[in-house]
Amino acid sequence: MRAARFHAHGGPEVLRYEAAPDPAPAAGEVLVRVRACALNHLDLYQRRGLERVTIPFPHISGADVSGEVVDAPGGEFAAGTRVLLQPGLSCGRCAACLGGLDNMCARYDVLGYQSDGGYAELVRVPAVNVVPIPDHVSFVDAAAFPLTFLTAWHMLVGRAQVTAGETVLVLAGASGVGQAAIQLAKLFGARVIATAGSDARRARASALGADEVIDHYGADIAAEARRLTGRRGVDVVVEHVGQATWAKSVRALAPGGRLVTCGNTTGWDAAIDLRFLFSRQLSLLGSYMGTKGELLQAAPLFFAGRLRPLVDAVMPLAEAAEAHRRLEAGDVAGKLVLTP
Repeated sequence: MRAARFHAHGGPEVLRYEAAPDPAPAAGEVLVRVRACALNHLDLYQRRGLERVTIPFPHISGADVSGEVVDAPGGEFAAGTRVLLQPGLSCGRCAACLGGLDNMCARYDVLGYQSDGGYAELVRVPAVNVVPIPDHVSFVDAAAFPLTFLTAWHMLVGRAQVTAGETVLVLAGASGVGQAAIQLAKLFGARVIATAGSDARRARASALGADEVIDHYGADIAAEARRLTGRRGVDVVVEHVGQATWAKSVRALAPGGRLVTCGNTTGWDAAIDLRFLFSRQLSLLGSYMGTKGELLQAAPLFFAGRLRPLVDAVMPLAEAAEAHRRLEAGDVAGKLVLTP
């Protein structure tokens, strides 16, 4: 098969489009012909290198995959079945997995993180990670859906427990996680205030359902959020930008508000005034990926058209390095998708 992989850490130039061995599925696994694979910031981090994390070389990234079943030795799926892949990998046997909290598994991995992923013509995955998709759902949309919507679902539903009538502030509303969070918050009956950095991105956030959109760079996010809520503040902040927006996100919260975070694209060093935290009875919630059960809850809404991934561009797998350059430059609204 052909794959885009890297043999050492570095910039986008380390990605090589080259021949690689075909993966061979064992019992309980499925071999999938990749039709589309969406990029995530995790792809950039692992290519650059992560502290205390060993990435096996040569490495094939890619967590968000859709395609067709080629072989399933256990007979779980017929050849040709159209599928998307649950990106979270877990042991399936520990107390966390058996309790439905597979994203808390001590052996938890993400497809394409320390295992080979979808920047290839073929990928091998556990059968439990395969989700059949209807014929009317395109492979591109199916690849753009899993990781961001699973992450946003776990943040808003699993961790923040958003309810109808609340106000949710979504940072970077035109990003992958941001666009998913806007749609989910609206689906659960919340009012949504989003931020975005350009006129085009603000228009996209509005089109996705945001009730108000704040200029991410030109306005004081906290002050605007409080103005738009009659100085009360918001009930939930969906934070994944990190250091650059952390203080503003905390100040935007109403008494009893919850800040839920899944990332730190601008840095990890964030501080908080503990007096403000306890006197206003705020909650700071970490969120990582989501469970297989949560993806199976979200998927029917996607299949029914009630959730729709925002795709910025579709590029050939051979141009994976250029796709990384675009994502690294922040020149993306929604998802970049590679097709073999």
